[in-house]
Amino acid sequence: MGRRPVPGHAVIGRLRRSPWPYLAPALVLLITFTYVPVGNMVVYSFHKWDGLDPVMDSVGLDNYVRVFTDERYWRVFLISLYYFVASFAQIAIALYFAVVLSFRVRFRNLFKGILFFPYLLNGVAVGFVFLYLFQPDGTLDSVLRLIGLGEHSKLWLGDPDVANISLAGTSIWRFTGLNFVLFLGAIQSIPGEIYEAAEIDGATRWHQFRHIIAPGIRRILSLSFILAISGSLSVFEIPFIMTGGANDTRTFVVQAYETAFQFRQIGLASAMAVVLLLVVLALTWIQRRLLPDDEVTLS
Repeated sequence: MGRRPVPGHAVIGRLRRSPWPYLAPALVLLITFTYVPVGNMVVYSFHKWDGLDPVMDSVGLDNYVRVFTDERYWRVFLISLYYFVASFAQIAIALYFAVVLSFRVRFRNLFKGILFFPYLLNGVAVGFVFLYLFQPDGTLDSVLRLIGLGEHSKLWLGDPDVANISLAGTSIWRFTGLNFVLFLGAIQSIPGEIYEAAEIDGATRWHQFRHIIAPGIRRILSLSFILAISGSLSVFEIPFIMTGGANDTRTFVVQAYETAFQFRQIGLASAMAVVLLLVVLALTWIQRRLLPDDEVTLS
């Protein structure tokens, strides 16, 4: 006997139950705008190319050798340490306010808006705002003179000893709101009955944080550490807008940008981008090994 034909509605039913029709558009966009450009970047990194010539000259590993041996290219990684420290400061600040505002506090909705508002601003706008704040005789110097601390005024963006600290402080102000929202959402997802039981048992706020909140948001903390690592290594907007990389504030990404679009060395800039990608992946893997994503239990 021949195989009975499958009714049309049965085929449609199978397609509806299959996840692929829903995943296909996202996968196409992901491959087109993420994996294909990354593949092209890897290919460019093995060539000498100015971005305009239709012919690329193969140079093998010369671009990578230059990145690791030329001090101008690997030394800028040290600037990321300022932003790395700043990222942990913003995590601590965001976690503190998220914990405080997760309980009943007067005007807590107002404070939530104030904390999250900087993250809504465009990075270019933030750069220009703080550029006027830190300029000589600007807002910060005026405030210091007003409170009797005028002798502590400095060239906040002109002195290499403090310029990176000023830029890292700007980064804290802008990105604390993102961590704050992540932490607050995770804290509020913990069932309220657990807090009520803890209060009945006489647990203080510190005990609730240590035994309920901290274990409950462990995955979000892990995510924040990953974002801190990748973000500190890929800082671009703030130093590029505020100093243009002058006064020893040039980050690795700013250096790669200048290499590609000012010096027309697309192959070398691509090699820098590949190195940055590998460093971020390696540090993320190490972080995941040190802080595995175990199942969260509140007991």
